Amino acid sequence: MSEDVVVRGLAVGGRAVTTDEVVRVEGLSRTFGRGEHAVHAVRDVSFSAGRGELVAVRGRSGAGKTTLLNLVGGLDRPNAGRVVVAGHEVTSAGERELLELRRGTIGFVFQTFGLVPILSAAENVGVPLRLARVPAAEREERVAVLLEMVGLGGHAAQRPYELSGGQQQRVAVARALANEPDLLIADEPTGQLDSETGRSIMDLLRAVVHARGMTALVATHDSALIDLADRVLTLRDGHLVDD
Repeated sequence: MSEDVVVRGLAVGGRAVTTDEVVRVEGLSRTFGRGEHAVHAVRDVSFSAGRGELVAVRGRSGAGKTTLLNLVGGLDRPNAGRVVVAGHEVTSAGERELLELRRGTIGFVFQTFGLVPILSAAENVGVPLRLARVPAAEREERVAVLLEMVGLGGHAAQRPYELSGGQQQRVAVARALANEPDLLIADEPTGQLDSETGRSIMDLLRAVVHARGMTALVATHDSALIDLADRVLTLRDGHLVDD
């Protein structure tokens, strides 16, 4: 898939980045354990990301990429620092507010796809919409649009085991976009895919981000995919060493 992709009727050809800030991270730190056994996974990290921007987070295994993404997405709590996403302070949010943020403001794509095996592609994409109590007719229409957007319009009735790895990840992307989040977090979304399929997934993410004016944080160790990002954050031993 090239950048000349149509996403919900918007032709994408090149960057469409705006300056509106969606993510602000200030002095973020996370330590696991205590004393001599303490692991400083993230150390005093600060950065911001704007609307329409695809930001790659790179670093060796153990550099802190997953921990950082979990902190930004509210899946983990920092020892110090602050995270604000689309005007919502994630670090001080209670569990109910975090649940609402994950349902509407923040979408997640994981390396392992995370699809429900007994559900069809369409049903998997529709899960967030059911949780949000979107009416059935609107839900079905939105699911159909999302599957067409990721190139799987003809696979709506197939279950995950009937799809290739790349197709399963496309379903996962569509599901993450179901409630039109401001921020998309993708942790090694191409880690289980071959290089060609992985690039097509990264192309898809970039096209969607630019067309919809979202923000995406994508952790990857694949240097070939890093070139597709608008910006690159480099972590080393928990420190942000390059932006």
